[in-house]
Amino acid sequence: MNKKDLSERDICSKFIGPAIKRAGWDGMLQIREEVAFTKGRIIVRGKLVTRGKAKRADYILYYKPNIPIAIVEAKDNNHSIGDGIQQALDYATTLNIPFVFSSNGDGFVFHDRTGASAEKEATLSLDAFPSPKDLWEKYCAWKGLTPQQEEIVLQDYFDDGSGKAPRYYQTNAINATVVAIAKGQNRILLVMATGTGKTYTAFQIIWRLWKAGRKKRILFLADRNVLIDQTMVNDFRPFGAAMAKLSTGAKTIERQDGSDVELPLALDKKRRIDTAYEIYLGLYQAITGPEERQKLFREFSPGFFDLIVIDECHRGSAADDAAWREILTYFSSATQIGLTATPKETEYVSNIHYFGAPVYTYSLRQGIADGFLAPYKVVKVHIDVDVQGYRPERGDVDRDGNEIEDRIYNTKDFDRTLVIDDRTKLVAKKVSDFLKESHDRFQKTIVFCVDEEHAARMRQALINENKDLCNENHRYVMRITGSDNEGQAQLGNFIDPEAKYPVLVTTSRLLSTGVDAQTCRLIVLDRSVGSMTEFKQIVGRGTRVHEDTKKFYFTLIDFRGATNHFADPEFDGEPVQIYEPGEDDPIVPPDDVAPVDENGDPIPPQPADDEVIVDQPPDINIRVDEEPPRKIYVDGVGATIIAERVEYLDEQGRLVTETLRDFTKNALKKRFASLDGFLKRWKSAERKQAIIEELENEGLSLEPLADEVGKDLDPFDLICHVAFDQPALTRRERAENVRKRDVFTRYGPQARAVLEALLQKYQDQGVIDLGDPRILQIPPLDAMGTPMQLIKEFGTRADFMFAVQELQSALYQREA
Repeated sequence: MNKKDLSERDICSKFIGPAIKRAGWDGMLQIREEVAFTKGRIIVRGKLVTRGKAKRADYILYYKPNIPIAIVEAKDNNHSIGDGIQQALDYATTLNIPFVFSSNGDGFVFHDRTGASAEKEATLSLDAFPSPKDLWEKYCAWKGLTPQQEEIVLQDYFDDGSGKAPRYYQTNAINATVVAIAKGQNRILLVMATGTGKTYTAFQIIWRLWKAGRKKRILFLADRNVLIDQTMVNDFRPFGAAMAKLSTGAKTIERQDGSDVELPLALDKKRRIDTAYEIYLGLYQAITGPEERQKLFREFSPGFFDLIVIDECHRGSAADDAAWREILTYFSSATQIGLTATPKETEYVSNIHYFGAPVYTYSLRQGIADGFLAPYKVVKVHIDVDVQGYRPERGDVDRDGNEIEDRIYNTKDFDRTLVIDDRTKLVAKKVSDFLKESHDRFQKTIVFCVDEEHAARMRQALINENKDLCNENHRYVMRITGSDNEGQAQLGNFIDPEAKYPVLVTTSRLLSTGVDAQTCRLIVLDRSVGSMTEFKQIVGRGTRVHEDTKKFYFTLIDFRGATNHFADPEFDGEPVQIYEPGEDDPIVPPDDVAPVDENGDPIPPQPADDEVIVDQPPDINIRVDEEPPRKIYVDGVGATIIAERVEYLDEQGRLVTETLRDFTKNALKKRFASLDGFLKRWKSAERKQAIIEELENEGLSLEPLADEVGKDLDPFDLICHVAFDQPALTRRERAENVRKRDVFTRYGPQARAVLEALLQKYQDQGVIDLGDPRILQIPPLDAMGTPMQLIKEFGTRADFMFAVQELQSALYQREA
């Protein structure tokens, strides 16, 4: 056996794997081979969606399940022993693995990222691979773990036997948190993008600390009922009878598997607490308030909880007087973990100031790059009154007959202080046109409006634009806002992938965070978004991938310039401390509605349980006797679209402003260096469709380009015209040229009728592979005889194929 002739897999199975096992590693429990740890980036090119190659490690070695400590990159024996070390180091950085190896079957290069070894990088013989005990001792020394702390770190994850395991970044977050707590850190911040499984990550952290006996009583805090309820019946379900909700209202919830369960409660009707549970879940609003009698959390002793987890800790605001800050101050002796997708950092408000720097961060950009989150297209639409502003003429009056103040009104005024109905109707029409032109009018869509009144008008405008579907079901368009009970009752159906209605939803702030709308494919921004925190949260409504419904990307239509945040260096970067707020990130209280408690009774100082306020704490005292500002309604102004721009994601994930035509032209010229090269390729291809399929496999779909060019051009003319600036003939013109030349006179009448029918198929439907015998089975050819009968009119099958090739040559004769 010549080692040089062996494949990489052979080198692994015959040399590398056995060497690792000889060192004492358990093949069933500690060694994983060919580990794909990313999904592969989702790449969107026009209507074509592909996945990039997943990152795959040859070997990952675990001291215990989900505690990875070593990675091995293998090469065949034609490579040197250390040729894989740089690739392995790149993977190890992503996976947070300290010990890195490369091998070609002759031995190992060992790189110690901890710096604790005598040499940073050393060459080892094939029989000198370190044992699990050796590497674990180095790991503990690197982390500074005592034997007592080591016991906590080694506590097993929860495993239900289904095969579900944390993704690599969740493993990183869990391990970083558990290690930090084991070493005595009591304030922890985890930053994970929306849609990356923060709640599941929190569950595994709590499970390990609870099972290890380090944390015996735990409080999980959120600010929306749906977050608590779904958490209890799904991710936290394994806690079983040890878990209860701090609520007086019993509720039956449907689990993901379709079964129903009644939530256990830790409060009786007199709001007395049952302290026998170990895991408590509660709303800020349910356990605190501005009045002392509302501060239910004080019924617990300050040392009752060992661990508190605050979900979406940016939402209640990180201000010193926020609701959750009051609770955390009371339970200051407990370990406290803040979970957020968007840490709030301004001169006045800081999560990092309270929790410290994040122990782990997984950003939206990383999630998209790894293929766990959906990328997006951005369509920017500019309306004339938005760009130019609106200034009333002298004497102009509103609907009520009041003279309109003479000043220039712009996008900050529209729908907040001044209403131009024609503008609302135009936005609704453009959104509806998008759905119609995309040939899927049942894309789950969220339209973000200025306030609840604007959301009501937008609902009406969308209904009028979609009368046919609203006639089928009135829930096709709905408003879901804090004060709309009918709309809120449909929230569960909107986020349910299996529920058809509602489809189009208008809202102000209710759906901007926390709503797990997995199948949301379209987000519409018709309000300004000043806060980067809120902008990230809104974008996060569409980032979940839902493979069952083939939802791999989403579209964001922006009517208000909110997507200018993409250009901000802070967008999706690492969270940093900011000492002075930027111009686009003001700290101002939003509009809100009077709150109610779980029994439906109004509680003026609190926001409603199901309303989410991104920028402000939920306990801001809103004066209910204060009337909202009067809006000015102006009729007859009109609105038109003056510009529309589409931005594409390039291969690096950047948004690139480029016309579809230019985008395709550049890509085609990379594929075909010259016009002659393309003509030669086209002429030689027996199946023209094969060329089109090759282009689609490379992300170049010609269908949307044909829509933009606006002519009935076949792929040949599209490519010649767009890529090489050649004059183009429509399919009709090409067919007429063939008819004028009358090149088929030597065939009999029936054969000529078949060729004419094929020519008509090309002209009407763009069929370019006319030699496919299956085409003889569709109208009108099927009425002319069986495929065998029609082919016999030409003689043999070869004679038929020759005639078809002659027809195709005639179609492209002038250019080819």
